[in-house]
Parts: sequence; C-alpha cells; structure tokens
Amino acid sequence: MNIIKVLEATANDDFSLDLKFNDGRRKCFDMKPYLDYEVFKALKDLNYFKRIKIAFGTVQWTDEQDISPDTLYLESKEIFKNEAVLNRLNANLET
Repeated sequence: MNIIKVLEATANDDFSLDLKFNDGRRKCFDMKPYLDYEVFKALKDLNYFKRIKIAFGTVQWTDEQDISPDTLYLESKEIFKNEAVLNRLNANLET
C-alpha cells in the first residue's frame, strides 16, 4: 500500500483546499466543517488560512496546525482540470 502524500496545495477564498496527491489525483477539500474545532479556529481568518505550506506530506499552517493526509485524501472530492476552472468562474459570476 502506498502512503498518501500531498505534493501541492492551494488555499481558496471559500476555505477549501485544492490538492495534488502523490498518486496524481487532484482533489478539493472543504475545510469549513473543521473551523469550529479549537485547534483550527485561527483558520477562520482568511489571510491566515491562505498561509499554507507542504510539510511531512500534508498541508500545514504557520502555527503548525495540520490535517492527516489520509483525511485530506478520503474526505475530499476529486476535481478535474476544467472543473476547477469552471467552478471558480461561476463563483466569480455570482458575486
């Protein structure tokens, strides 16, 4: 069994994360349900939320909050190249 690792991550304005994993899949993880947990409350600040880095195969914030790469992988929705672009365009049109 391969160990799942995050290779790339982008933090979005809607508190989601666009992720690329070491198996080549691209997925979107919705962070909103986690923001009420004490450890993640600081992430409600969008500027702070966007300060992510890849560390130890997962996403990590500057105060060292992180989420298991397995959780990110299993609870995220697969995105396809054009789907992510269309979703962002549609979101911009609605505002």
